[in-house]
Amino acid sequence: MRLSSLFRRSMLLAAVAVGTLASSATAQATGGISGTVTRSDDGSPLGGVIVRVMGTQITTNTNPSGRFTLQRIPTGPQTIRFTWLGYGPREFQVEITAGGMATVDAKLEPLPVHLAEVMVSGASRAPERVTEAPSAITQVDPRILRTTSITGQAPLALRNVPGVDLAQSGVTDFNVNARGFNSSLNRRVLTLQDGRDLAIAFLGAQEWNTLTMPTEDFTKMEFVSGPGSALYGANAYSGVLDITTPTAREAKGTKLTVGGGALGGPSGGWDGGSPASFRADLRHAGVFGEGRFGYRLNLGYSQTDTWSRSRTLRDSTSLQKEYADATDSSVAKARAEVRPLLGQTADPTTGEVSGDRDPITSMYGSARFDYYAANGAVGTVEGGVASVANEVFVTGIGRVQVTGASRPWARLNWADNRFNIMAYWNGRRTGDPQYSLASGAPLLETSDIFHLEGQGNESFSDGRGRIVYGASARNIRLDTDTTLMIGRDDNRSDYYYAGFAQFSWDLTDKARFVLAGRVDLGTLIDPQFSPKMALVLTPSEKHSIRFTVNRAFQTPNYSEYFLRAQASVANLSLLEAGLRASALGPALAGVPNGQLFACTTVGPTCTKTSSNVPGMARGNGKLQVETNTGYEVGYRGDLSDRFFISVDAYVNRLGNFVTDLLPGVNPAFKFWTSPTAVPAPFRGTLEGTVRSILLSNPATRTAGLGLTRQEDGNTAIVLSYSNAGSATQWGTDIGAGFHFTDELTGSAGFSWFDYSVNTDELAAGDKLLANTPEFRYTGALNYAGRQGLDLGASFRASTGFPWAAGVFAGWIEPGFTLDATAGYRITNNLRVFLTGNNVLNEQWFSVYGGSVNGRRIMAGATATF
Repeated sequence: MRLSSLFRRSMLLAAVAVGTLASSATAQATGGISGTVTRSDDGSPLGGVIVRVMGTQITTNTNPSGRFTLQRIPTGPQTIRFTWLGYGPREFQVEITAGGMATVDAKLEPLPVHLAEVMVSGASRAPERVTEAPSAITQVDPRILRTTSITGQAPLALRNVPGVDLAQSGVTDFNVNARGFNSSLNRRVLTLQDGRDLAIAFLGAQEWNTLTMPTEDFTKMEFVSGPGSALYGANAYSGVLDITTPTAREAKGTKLTVGGGALGGPSGGWDGGSPASFRADLRHAGVFGEGRFGYRLNLGYSQTDTWSRSRTLRDSTSLQKEYADATDSSVAKARAEVRPLLGQTADPTTGEVSGDRDPITSMYGSARFDYYAANGAVGTVEGGVASVANEVFVTGIGRVQVTGASRPWARLNWADNRFNIMAYWNGRRTGDPQYSLASGAPLLETSDIFHLEGQGNESFSDGRGRIVYGASARNIRLDTDTTLMIGRDDNRSDYYYAGFAQFSWDLTDKARFVLAGRVDLGTLIDPQFSPKMALVLTPSEKHSIRFTVNRAFQTPNYSEYFLRAQASVANLSLLEAGLRASALGPALAGVPNGQLFACTTVGPTCTKTSSNVPGMARGNGKLQVETNTGYEVGYRGDLSDRFFISVDAYVNRLGNFVTDLLPGVNPAFKFWTSPTAVPAPFRGTLEGTVRSILLSNPATRTAGLGLTRQEDGNTAIVLSYSNAGSATQWGTDIGAGFHFTDELTGSAGFSWFDYSVNTDELAAGDKLLANTPEFRYTGALNYAGRQGLDLGASFRASTGFPWAAGVFAGWIEPGFTLDATAGYRITNNLRVFLTGNNVLNEQWFSVYGGSVNGRRIMAGATATF
């Protein structure tokens, strides 16, 4: 059976299964619950409290007035649980009658957060207490999600998560990594939203300004550190970012957030004069049909100036001048880019730019429709699209500016307590070309990802044992109109299949054993087995110790497999002239002057010349996956009622690295061959002489290794990828939380990282660096008063380190950034706020070759109805 036919049949079976399950769930009698949640000390209403019917998928949040309503609850005795950060949970037993509406009013007592009360799902793909999780996992504080939201920079919510490394280039371009070996285009952290992989098909990385929901509307954001392929498969290499969004009944009502501000520039003032940032987010949700159905709509728009600068100066000093105020280290000249940023023009002689840069813009819209079955299951149909323009990304071959791209998507889901069936589609369309700023080449992408997945879980032996299992199928279709791939590789369709399971068993009431494994296979990779084993000890409810061994892998992206892009131009006319003047001159008599380093068959039909030999970045279709085997030990504990700590230590063994673009490493491109016009007896001598001359001069060594002929017979200097190198990395991540009072909390974090590289396994010319600081420090202080005032301050500091990725290599200076937030709830329905990132306006860059970043201040208001 053809793979495409199998995939279509799988999608059809999933749709039939969802319909059957929905039909079977409609006959059960149901009732409802309503009530109000307030503080126990002063009776003030509590908005955002999670109200859940235990043992079901039925949940909602209280509105700003503290009120809630839940419908479609199965009849009989039910347990209702109320939880919210900073308050002690409460449970009530309620008898639900057919067609009735029970009333439950809850008073929550302000209490410090205890780790044993924090529930997570990312470590096992099923709910569990964070102290029982078999992986290092952190749940982001909802208050951080709220204060980050107006920036449109979702990764900033992770800035104080232990072990997370944020490399930022530009306002919305981030590389999120954990535990070392970051890059200018990092793909080592798998990012999921409601189970949907958010990565771009061609590059495999995130496009963070295409999210179709602000962070304040996330139900939960969890970060799982360390290898995670046993449950999540490819690219869960150093971590998993798991984002959950609310159902319609969890978000009932209307919310509008509007804000604006500006960027701080190198001079210390505002960069660009007038307010340079604006953002608006609108959400509306409701239920109807006696609680059977719900809907949620999200709309948003943002516009901001950029820290990116044109680098077109013909004397190649653009990067030096841009980095002058951000580093004390020397900055080498970098080859001038041929294309300025959109909105600007470059002088053809000097490269000086004029005009204003076009702003970065993003528009999004999404809609969700839920069906709430009588047995508590939820069926979902949702979709959306984001349209973005003008952001600049740093890639291995240089910077690329997105003129305009759209990211449509859709998702179907049926979720019950014991199983989940999901299908989704992600698309990307470059309506306007992206442009390589180094070469000026237009780059196009039309891609679609179709994914089908089913997951189940079962408990047995009176709850002592549990198994989570599932399988998935994925089809990726990609067409670059030969702007990024050669014709034979372009317009392709690839398939991936996987099956996974995790078994856990309570050896005693204080010891839990976990065993997991996953098999992945596909069109472009050999079958991969990813095992995991963990032992979790809980000597008391407040303390746990974890031992974990697991494996992960990362697939090469389509660029590394199949890239074809011009990165430079070389002039070999002087070399040709020297050869003609040598003893080999008579052998070149049949080659027209200027065509020695051109076409295989020279003559009038050859339009290439030796003075214009392209430097080509080419992929390698024979690449293998990178691997990561991790050994971890962790501790979680409440040391007192107001102080908790987490400590995670790890050793990872990494292998089969995909190299940077290097000459001569791809066996598909042999050394250059003579034109057919050169007599056969002289060809070997000519080729050896050319190679010897080029290799003898350091300035032409790259050409000596990479000079070749491409598939069309034309001469090129090819740089490509290979698998080479292994490394061992080790380190410790520490996080701590303090509750000074019920209103004042603090946190601190520390990460130490080190590594060693097996240099004997490196490819010639490769420079394998971790691109990660040895030490990172974080701290935060937050106040949330009863009168509606909230204040926050946080810092992030790191030591300096060397950086090498693609065409950019240099030194990253030690960094320190201070963020501050303030908000005031004027009424239950209106809050005003002020958010400042890097408020001291430190000039810094965390990606060598990326932008110099500064301050950003945003002010606004949120109204709920």
